[in-house]
Amino acid sequence: MTKFALFVRLEAKPGQEAAVAAFLASALPLANAESGTTAWFALQFGPSTFGVFDAFADEEGRQAHLRGPIAAALMANAAALLSTPPNIEMVDLLAVKLPG
Repeated sequence: MTKFALFVRLEAKPGQEAAVAAFLASALPLANAESGTTAWFALQFGPSTFGVFDAFADEEGRQAHLRGPIAAALMANAAALLSTPPNIEMVDLLAVKLPG
């Protein structure tokens, strides 16, 4: 059962909104390759506010994701793209509906 998640809020630097959106969209194949990630969403809340929500069956999957290529690429590009560091929240899921 999917019980663990991450919610990451991202605030783009002025003029970097399209680059942040493109970065997030380009991460989908990497998320699809992660066997421990059961759900992954790239979000846009407003003109410069973005986010990622991802879910995992166990803590091992969540930690693997945090050590994985998406997190590494985000941290490598954060200074150029984001006005503040990513706000990463550990989330416990109370109820989940997923396909299949």
